[in-house]
Amino acid sequence: MKVTVIGGGVIGYTCAHELARAGHDVTVLAADPPDRTTSAVAAAVWFPYEAAPADAVLRWGARSLRAFTELAADPGTGVSLRSGLVLHRTASPDLWWTAAVASAETVLDGLPHGVPSATRCTLPVIDMGRYLPWLVAAAGVRTVVGEVRDLADVEGAVVVAAGLRSGGLLADEDVTPVRGQVVRLANPGLTDWLIDDDNPAGLTYVVPRDHDVVCGGTAERGAWSVDPSPGVETAILTRVRDLVPALRAALVASRGVGLRPARSAVRLDRVERDGRPVVSCYGHGGAGVTLSWGCAAEVVALLGRDGGPV
Repeated sequence: MKVTVIGGGVIGYTCAHELARAGHDVTVLAADPPDRTTSAVAAAVWFPYEAAPADAVLRWGARSLRAFTELAADPGTGVSLRSGLVLHRTASPDLWWTAAVASAETVLDGLPHGVPSATRCTLPVIDMGRYLPWLVAAAGVRTVVGEVRDLADVEGAVVVAAGLRSGGLLADEDVTPVRGQVVRLANPGLTDWLIDDDNPAGLTYVVPRDHDVVCGGTAERGAWSVDPSPGVETAILTRVRDLVPALRAALVASRGVGLRPARSAVRLDRVERDGRPVVSCYGHGGAGVTLSWGCAAEVVALLGRDGGPV
């Protein structure tokens, strides 16, 4: 069957990859090249951030975790398995996400001031600068660059996986940006990641890759600017250097801003429009990479072998 996937980020191309593997004839319509998407800005450690509902997120995330773990065996994918800490600043943290993680242990000693406990685990870290080109090549599908403004302009079965643009295509007002700003530092030799999303000074994470360290961040709901703010960058650097002193002398390598496509719940469903199937796959918030393979598998199931009812 001919299928058009609207969206050239990690969700769109993962859906395209799995649809092509299922035997469909797939074209991706992308408003921007992959390196200019929100996916390219992501720190991309597997972690289900700003996404709902929890049961479905856990299911999709677990499948993606298995996929990324397998991909880590191939250095060409840009996926690696790294140990790290999720810091907890409350006495009874919600550890629902650890149900998908093979081994997670509680840490009580040697933590920053004001942090009573942490969870240590080994998770995939995905270098998006390497992973996105690999994913596009692995999908092996046609790509057409251009923005779709009306689904009526697209023939055949359609998968809407266009992040924030998805809302306009489907008249869905329950989609809003959550602005994330990062600064990338030269890596002084760090290997372990750190997430401190309850930091009273603001969302904080440190995600080392081979040659740099992605430091964040922000979660500004409703903010549309993609221009990095010098003041925000200064605040990010203060937080991460307080937590990881090894970064105090690290030089800034680059910076970026991405607009996470947030929704009250991820939309993953199928409807019939003008006699053809339209599958929606968007609203992943800060967990697009984390949920990508699990959601793509469900897109394939929803579309069915020939596009008929499932």
